[in-house]
Amino acid sequence: MNKNTLTAFVLMALVFVGFLFYENHTRAKQNEEMRILDSIASIERVKEDAKKKEQKAKAAEEANDTLNPLYNAYRGKESQTVIENELLKVTLSNKGGQLSKVELKDSTYKGREGGNVILFDAKDQNMNFTLKGKMSDIKTEELFFTPTAQKAGGVTMSLPIAQGSFDISYSLKPNSYILDMSVKANGIGDYLSSKGNVIQIDWQENMKQQEKGYDFETRYATITYRDKGGSTHELNNTGGDDEEDEFEAKTKWIAYKTQFFSQVLIADNPMDVKKMSSVALEKGSGYLKTYNTTFNTDFDTDGREVTQFHLYLGPNDFSTLKENEQLVSTTDNLDLQSLVYLGWPVVKWINRFIFLYAFDFLTGLGLPMGIVLVLLTIVVKLAVLPLMRKSYLASANMRVLRPKMEEINAKYPKPEDSMQKQQEVMKLYSEYGVSPMGGCLPMVIQMPIWIALFNFIPNYIALRGESFLWADDLSTYDDIISWGFNIWGIGDHISLFCVLWCVSTVASSYISQKQQSYSMTPEQQQQMGMMKWMMYLMPLIFFFSFNSYSAGLNWYYFISGISSVLIMWILRKTTDDAKLLAKLEKRHAERKANANSKKSSSSLMDRLQAMQQKQLEILKQQQEANKNKQ
Repeated sequence: MNKNTLTAFVLMALVFVGFLFYENHTRAKQNEEMRILDSIASIERVKEDAKKKEQKAKAAEEANDTLNPLYNAYRGKESQTVIENELLKVTLSNKGGQLSKVELKDSTYKGREGGNVILFDAKDQNMNFTLKGKMSDIKTEELFFTPTAQKAGGVTMSLPIAQGSFDISYSLKPNSYILDMSVKANGIGDYLSSKGNVIQIDWQENMKQQEKGYDFETRYATITYRDKGGSTHELNNTGGDDEEDEFEAKTKWIAYKTQFFSQVLIADNPMDVKKMSSVALEKGSGYLKTYNTTFNTDFDTDGREVTQFHLYLGPNDFSTLKENEQLVSTTDNLDLQSLVYLGWPVVKWINRFIFLYAFDFLTGLGLPMGIVLVLLTIVVKLAVLPLMRKSYLASANMRVLRPKMEEINAKYPKPEDSMQKQQEVMKLYSEYGVSPMGGCLPMVIQMPIWIALFNFIPNYIALRGESFLWADDLSTYDDIISWGFNIWGIGDHISLFCVLWCVSTVASSYISQKQQSYSMTPEQQQQMGMMKWMMYLMPLIFFFSFNSYSAGLNWYYFISGISSVLIMWILRKTTDDAKLLAKLEKRHAERKANANSKKSSSSLMDRLQAMQQKQLEILKQQQEANKNKQ
């Protein structure tokens, strides 16, 4: 193996190590942010408490004013109203006229403690509407609404304002995760400011931890939004970091997202976002982050037009998001499917148009998810088998030419003859039509597939809650051994699938190194010493990062590693070195006969040989010049 091959392996190793370094750096940054979070949160709580006390004092004063148009709205007793369809059960509170609890009725999705998934309840979420009044602003969160026009799938929450009302109507679309929400003024124009043609909405929520692995789930928890121009953005996707943005942006929808579930607020008229923030919450609290968004949207104070919203309250399932998007009455392309993270732009399309359909087809067979991953491994290995075979044959070609390379080494034993020796080696490669890079390029081409599945499997919701062997949930880690405290770099558990994958990677590296050694001279083997140990150390580095990753991902990589070893063993057993050498000798004779042809002169190895020859001539000229100077 020459320097080009070594360089390719080193570059590949650097890509892996750099990627894992980034992951570990992100985690360290998250821990640092978590340490200062309590002090920041306490300061913010003091400020918020003071603000609330002031607002309550003012509200108490207004509540006792019988001439206040909100006099009746301040008086009431909190009660709940339930609306539901086949998939959702939504509880609304008359205090604030807002959602107080959302439960997914689909038995496919289970909560951490069993039962149905609860996206949030009353203490987790608050959506306040602010209307600009002539005397003072009207804030709905502390006012009492009256349920009207109630039916199984819908209700109107009406806030009395003098002789009129401010109405929020909710309606569930049948057999969907879509809740329509419309806001309308009803005879209250005289009490609103002439500048009150907008309504301000403050949406805050503490996002529940729905999965077992806090670190892994919080990595994918983020506020996502789509601007008016049709681009989708994430406020923050680096795990536990706190982030806040203040900006003027026209936004089509805003999503409060966790790993597998989202709450998406979609507006018929674009929302003018003023502020977004995401604050990480302490591990063990039962929550991931606190999201907060403030925005304005158009509002007809005369009540002639309705301000229309739609809420998607459901799973981050690609097909489900696509189906529900079609139920929203808008001509815009909402692209709610972008809530399912599929990776960087290059690998995103591999996941979108290949693995998504492959997974859906295989899961549709009704097989256990662990078997589905095995079948997927077989499909992927069959797809890349030509590349693996090409890589192996490139190594085998070098192996059968080893005696000729040893002759060249014996011809040029001195270190000062290294340039001539390299020239002879390149000439040998050119004459026999082999390339030292032939074994590396197919491996590099397979990298996008490796990265694509790294992003796809942890975000494929069909893995959630699926058990296999000792793992009770393939979407999170399989803690075969766990303890009650955190160890830096490992966490509080050991994942057996991760251990098995690391062991299989070491075995695969050993076999690969063994096969490559047959094609290398002792000098090349000595040059590869550091690379060999790096290949053995990489699985250990992987363990520290992948110990908290999806058990399904580690299981896939384990089966993939075992199958790679098996394929390499089969290729070795089915390759006749004598026939391979005879084939190379035939090629050598043909190339020698056509040495002056256009095809031969334009080959890669000939160009490399020409470059080596030119470098050798330059070196000789320099050596002669040095002798003349002396």
